[in-house]
Amino acid sequence: MFARGRVVDRVVMETDFRIVGLPLAQFQPLFPLDENELAQKGARRLVVDAKPGFPCRVSLQDAEIGERVILVPFVHHDVESPYRASGPIFVRQAAKPIELAPREIPDVVSSRVISIRAYNDNGMMVNAAVTPGKELKSKIEEFFGDAKISYLHLHNASAGCYSCRVERA
Repeated sequence: MFARGRVVDRVVMETDFRIVGLPLAQFQPLFPLDENELAQKGARRLVVDAKPGFPCRVSLQDAEIGERVILVPFVHHDVESPYRASGPIFVRQAAKPIELAPREIPDVVSSRVISIRAYNDNGMMVNAAVTPGKELKSKIEEFFGDAKISYLHLHNASAGCYSCRVERA
């Protein structure tokens, strides 16, 4: 990089971030419901028949074949802006909440092509990209290098469904 004719060392700073799963408590009331009660809430209980394919948004892990999951509509971007958004998500009945270390990216994300949506404090999208999950860390750092960006949402690019939130740590 050049500044006023001089070579200036480029400093690359790592940005601390944390990937956050959804809280289990908001989904626990669904687990004891029967099929009709789930249907009244727009939800379905399914038995996993492929791996990967049923990514849990609480544990941030792919469900195992034979495991039971609930497919439920979920408002993942609950903001007063044109970018308010919802969509279907899977939650494993055996889900355990996960707390990832700063900068840790779970396999359920790194193994997929990911759509990144960057938002400001007002819930307005200010940037977006699609990237292989293996390259996600550098893309998150790049986005968080912009002071206007408050948080990120990750989506599975192929199906478009919400995966998780990324916050500054």
